[in-house]
Formats: sequence, C-alpha cells, structure tokens
Amino acid sequence: MKDDVIHQYRYLDIITALFVAVLIASNVASSAKIVDLGFSLFDVRLAFDGGTLLFPVSYIFGDVLTEVYGFRSSRRVIWIGFISLALVSLLFLALSALPGDAAWEAYAGTSAFNAILGGMSSGGIAIASLSGYLIGEFSNSIIVSRLKVLMKGRFLWIRAIGSSLVGEFLDSLVFVFAASVTGVFGWELFTALVLTNYLFKVLMEVILFPFTFMVVFKLKKAEGVDPFDVGIKFKLFGG
Repeated sequence: MKDDVIHQYRYLDIITALFVAVLIASNVASSAKIVDLGFSLFDVRLAFDGGTLLFPVSYIFGDVLTEVYGFRSSRRVIWIGFISLALVSLLFLALSALPGDAAWEAYAGTSAFNAILGGMSSGGIAIASLSGYLIGEFSNSIIVSRLKVLMKGRFLWIRAIGSSLVGEFLDSLVFVFAASVTGVFGWELFTALVLTNYLFKVLMEVILFPFTFMVVFKLKKAEGVDPFDVGIKFKLFGG
C-alpha cells in the first residue's frame, strides 16, 4: 500500500504515538540516571544509562512497522520521532534559560536541573540519541525490509533479531560516542556503556520476540496487509 493512503490504516497512528512516547521517555531517563549493576563482565563494569531500560522497545516498534507497513511507512514514523525529540530538546533548552522560582530554587534549584536534565537542555543527549537513532533505526528497517523479500516472508525471527544485532550495535556505538564528545558521559564510561547498552538491547529483543511475533501476526490480520518492498530505493527522504 502506498504512502498516500496511510490514513486508511487502523493502528498505525497508535503505534506511532507509542513509539514517540518510548523514544522521548528513554531520552529523559538517559539524562537522569546512570545505573551500576554492581559487577563486571570481562573486567568491564556493567553500567548503563537509564534510557537503556526502555529504548530497546523502539527497535521492536521498528521491526513491527517495517514488517507490517513497509519501509516507506517506517521511514515516516522514524522522522516523526526525530522531529518530536528535537522539539522536546528545544523545550528543555528554553526551560534552562528561564529564571527559577525562589521556592523551587530552595528545594531543587538550577544546579539540580542541570545535573539531572542537563543532557536534554544542553542538547547533548538529544544530539547523541538523534545520531544513533537515525543510523540504528534506518539500518534496522532496511535490513528487515531486504531480508523479508529475500526470505519470501518466512523466518521473521531471523530478520527481527538479525537486524537488531546490526542496528543496535551502531546505535549504541554512535550514541555513547556522541554523548561522550558533548560531555554528557565521561570517557571512562565509554566501553562499559557501549557494551552494556548493546548486550542489554539485544537481550531485550530476544526475550520480547514472542511478543513481537504476536503483534506482527495480529496487525497483519487486522490491517489486511503484508507488504514486500520489492524494487524500492532505501532513501532517507521521499522516493
């Protein structure tokens, strides 16, 4: 089904809204807290930003979107998420520039705001997340789309998990690198955050695959579609 009749889908708007909510919430959590599990793996401390708990779900949405609605619809939702996150970052930037109320300064204050949400208000987390997000999500979507055609619609588990192995690695690497460059994370956390982010995201993908399969099956039946992206060009913009 073509992009010009996307409005006829019954559940695409709901999935888009949930995807954007997960994306924004995970980015706020990334800025708010670093979690330390208290042990190491191969001498690497297993610490991760708070967004790691939720962000892997966005890749499940990505698998569902591409599998059920095709690459073009998935691309549209990816850009909606990008714009939404950029707007949220601008909101936090504006809030950081406004003077704080005296009572609020007494029990919380600008220093606490900057310490907890500084990544969002300064744009550090947003830049890191948007960079990793675009590279990871588009890689994930393209791989799912291509493998679906090559596998003639069979073996969903291979393309869902296989695409995430690539997309989530690129996402984790670019995200932590950009966040370290912009000063959100210290470089001493780089290896631990990349490793932990990647392992956790892949583990979540594997654990939640039965849920992904069920959602894909039900949505295909409800929407009455099962698109194959034959002969399309995988562009970041229209076409």
